[in-house]
Amino acid sequence: MTQAEVLAEFRAADALLEGHFILSSGLRSSRYLQCARVLMDPARGARLARALVAMLPADLRVEVVVSPAMGGVIAGHEMARALGVEAMFLERPEGTFELRRGFRLAPGARVLMMEDVVTTGLSSKEAIAAIARAGGETVAAAALVDRTGGSADLPNVFGGVPFFPLIRLDVPTYAADALPPELAAVPAVKPGSRAALAC
Repeated sequence: MTQAEVLAEFRAADALLEGHFILSSGLRSSRYLQCARVLMDPARGARLARALVAMLPADLRVEVVVSPAMGGVIAGHEMARALGVEAMFLERPEGTFELRRGFRLAPGARVLMMEDVVTTGLSSKEAIAAIARAGGETVAAAALVDRTGGSADLPNVFGGVPFFPLIRLDVPTYAADALPPELAAVPAVKPGSRAALAC
């Protein structure tokens, strides 16, 4: 699947939004990809997951997919289905990612850590650390969208874990106190999976 075909899937799902968005990292952006909308259609989610699996090295030997909740849950489930392995997700009941709900990793289990969107890589880094605490080995990280714009050396951020995004988008992000005038003139909304808020 080409980058244009992936973007066409997002546009078809009305998942490519324009405005003034507060990202989960706290940064601001004029464009937002709402992966929950693109994954509403199971057939579309399956197509995107199969396209991403085709990009992974053949010798990866993934045994389980683990995703951070909430955003990565559906993406991780679709990746697990495409790989023919089980899916689990991490939660933050006390502010730190952990496996709950009876999820357990076999010692040394080969894990693909799957996100929907990576902006800074920090939540992915936390998820990889949680997988290690649970006894797994993260052999690769993946995401539907890399929107770091090349600002983060993700394999280095992830402790040497290779990173495979389905699509890379170069969408500028800004600190709240350093907005360009055209963005500052638009009311900000937080469209992600965490608490929705407008300011």
